[in-house]
Amino acid sequence: MSASAAKVSKKELNSNHDGADETSEKEQQEAIEHIDEVQNEIDRLNEQASEEILKVEQKYNKLRQPFFQKRSELIAKIPNFWVTTFVNHPQVSALLGEEDEEALHYLSRVEVTEFEDIKSGYRIDFYFDENPYFENKVLSKEFHLNESGDPSSKSTEIKWKSGKDLTKRSSQTQNKAGRKRQHEEPESFFTWFTDHADAGADELGEVIKDDIWPNPLQYYLVPDMDDEEGEGDDDEEDEEGLEDIDEEGDEDGEDDDDDEGEDGEDEEGEDE
Repeated sequence: MSASAAKVSKKELNSNHDGADETSEKEQQEAIEHIDEVQNEIDRLNEQASEEILKVEQKYNKLRQPFFQKRSELIAKIPNFWVTTFVNHPQVSALLGEEDEEALHYLSRVEVTEFEDIKSGYRIDFYFDENPYFENKVLSKEFHLNESGDPSSKSTEIKWKSGKDLTKRSSQTQNKAGRKRQHEEPESFFTWFTDHADAGADELGEVIKDDIWPNPLQYYLVPDMDDEEGEGDDDEEDEEGLEDIDEEGDEDGEDDDDDEGEDGEDEEGEDE
């Protein structure tokens, strides 16, 4: 190929490449516009699905109510069911002080009610027997989400009996004990009823509603780790005892062999 022919071919190639770039950019823009249209359809279907899911959830919430009621009646026959359940739950137990546990021994029933429009919020009710801590028979906390999506919460005012306010006692104990004590002793569980600072991120409320309430029995039946550790220690002691017996047996066997050897030597000496 001549030099002039090579130059012509190169020019044609560059010209074709520029045209391909223009076509490619146009196709990309059209593809982007089509993707946007398809994405709008997907979003529309997602909104429709959310509405349908909400209707299904509302339907089955109503169907579950008689079973929740029956479960509550059965739970009432088991002493200390709810305090045991809370103590066995890793996240809730971390919020419980010793006096909180004492107060929760009077907790007889827990109910979680989602509002008819599930997205708008829920309420948790704690039913207490007569107790030395407060006058209330029921303590409730509600969580609301308004139309603009802003969360809020409100709760029952606890009517503490004289000298029994666990929220103040917890604070006083921490102040006296110093900073180290503050890390070891959690705030009273009951301060949760007065904490409305961040209703949209209320971890305890979400744990009770979504984790404990659907199946509290799974936490009530969690084995006591202290008992298991105690049983493990007993097993280890038994094994050590058996090893000691075996070692003593071996030592006794060696002593018998030595005695027999000495007796044999004595008899040989007499024969001589």
